[in-house]
Amino acid sequence: MKEHHDVWDRDVEQVLISETQLDETVSRMAAQIDADYKDKNLLLLCILKGSLVFMGDLMKKLSIPCEIDCMKVSSYGNGSVTSGRINILLDLHRQDLSEKDILIIEDIIDSGRTLSYLVSYLQINGARSVRSAALLDKPSRREVDYNPDYVGQEIPDAFVVGYGLDYAEKYRSLPYVGILKPEIYTE
Repeated sequence: MKEHHDVWDRDVEQVLISETQLDETVSRMAAQIDADYKDKNLLLLCILKGSLVFMGDLMKKLSIPCEIDCMKVSSYGNGSVTSGRINILLDLHRQDLSEKDILIIEDIIDSGRTLSYLVSYLQINGARSVRSAALLDKPSRREVDYNPDYVGQEIPDAFVVGYGLDYAEKYRSLPYVGILKPEIYTE
């Protein structure tokens, strides 16, 4: 591991998904998306900030043409506790939504509230089709009846960081997904 990660590595209890496993997972998802969207007008919609690393790697592995755009949505209050309310901080402003097959790119799905809300929101705003891809899935935390169309890996109910996922804006640069030591986020 790189030296600049050492300070963050100390706060990680366990590496849950290695850099190699992430690469294999993203490659598998890209192959599925390539097959499903070969005749579509694909728009990858990155949900900032956590999905940025995942989307960057995913789009490099796609062989089909696509456009990219971003939204910033918040459902968290303080640090690790979800508020249950969805706030759109950066909206998608496009005149051509009716021509786009949107694939929402999300780092993690737990309660399902954010993705469920976004799919409905984009459909109401006229997108031709809306589906979702989540790198990580915590089905044990689901509060609404929603499952992403593409799932990288199912994970246990643990607080994870790395590969774009953060705690208090830290740990995003870790090249793996790791379980954060509880004393870090319960202090």
